[in-house]
Amino acid sequence: MTTATDVNQPSLQPAAPTGRRLSWPVLLLIIAGGLALTSIVRIITGADGITNVSQMSTALQLAVPIGLAGLGGLWAERAGVVNIGLEGMMILGTWFGAWAGFQWGPWTGVLVGILGGAIGGLLHAFVTVTFNVNHIVSGVAINILALGATRYLAPLAFEGHTGGSAKQSPAVESLGNFTVPGLSDALRDLNAHGWFLISDIAGLLGGLVTNVSWLTLIAVALIPATWWILWRTAFGLRLRSCGENPVAAESLGVNVYKYKYIAVVISGGLAGLGGVFLSIVANPFYLEGQVSGRGFIGLAAMIFGNWMPGGLALGAGLFGYTDSLNLRGGSANVHALLLLGALLLIIGAIWMIVRKKYVPAVCTLVAGALVFAWYATTDEVPNQVVSATPYVITLVVLALSAQRLRMPRANGMPYRKGQGK
Repeated sequence: MTTATDVNQPSLQPAAPTGRRLSWPVLLLIIAGGLALTSIVRIITGADGITNVSQMSTALQLAVPIGLAGLGGLWAERAGVVNIGLEGMMILGTWFGAWAGFQWGPWTGVLVGILGGAIGGLLHAFVTVTFNVNHIVSGVAINILALGATRYLAPLAFEGHTGGSAKQSPAVESLGNFTVPGLSDALRDLNAHGWFLISDIAGLLGGLVTNVSWLTLIAVALIPATWWILWRTAFGLRLRSCGENPVAAESLGVNVYKYKYIAVVISGGLAGLGGVFLSIVANPFYLEGQVSGRGFIGLAAMIFGNWMPGGLALGAGLFGYTDSLNLRGGSANVHALLLLGALLLIIGAIWMIVRKKYVPAVCTLVAGALVFAWYATTDEVPNQVVSATPYVITLVVLALSAQRLRMPRANGMPYRKGQGK
């Protein structure tokens, strides 16, 4: 029987990531600098909406399904299975959650939605682990299958019910939300003063304690829970060893197939929970197309976070914030963010010059100048740019962070039981 000590061998430990890791003090200093720069931009442009309580509350709500999808991707890929099927698993979560929710209550909908996503994960595990099918092909097939299945089932399940149609479910009862009394009002008042940095921090914190869904609280708690399980338990070590060196893991008695199955089913369940959030919390009904690429953005958040829960949370927050610009003062806020982007690019160019990377520095400086020119010569941005902002930010962030990333070594690689013998 394998014990925690048996698997705690150097051969199973993840290799050190390439590049230097940021310490917590440095990371907090960077975040504080970003907030200060955002505050300066807010004061210069007068776009108070970029850091007010309502904007931050909306950003949190939009970040949750992205974060849950990314968390699902992290579980699968830490075990060595690429999960492109997160989008389809989220679609299954939206449909099953709303289907059960309008009939038996929202919490039943949550459980059934998680089960729907887990079924998608089980199918993905069955195809990729047992039959060794290419992970990308399997994930794409699940996305297509989930979309087709829900389109077929929706008219059968929802038509004939009040508020239901071929593309929409009847309304689901609210799960409820909470606001921290006293603290929420105090932070909102402080945010309204428009003071440098202090009001911006108040807006950020106010969004975390105002009209927060109970499901949001569960989703946030899953971030540290995932870190503790995967990095502080024998179970997590065995699971991660399957994504780093499955042959070595098998030689020490780890049932690689079992851990891959567990990881991918959990991955599907988490993606399904993200879908439930969309169809029960964000909107109290299932609507065809409501996932809208969030599964892929969640995958991008996971990559941006370097396959770590904390980095994933930051990525989900960033993408959720840019997505929220579509809903609240989008044109004015995105126009203000052009100035922020230009300043960040110029700072980045200066940093590259200090490190004697002259060619990238010149390119970055030119990009910063062009963005500043766009800001200075216009008063607003087209609505099409506002709608595209979350996807553009996704591509830019991935491009800029690509050099410091290191995925699990055996991620996506074919594996057969006993292949090391």
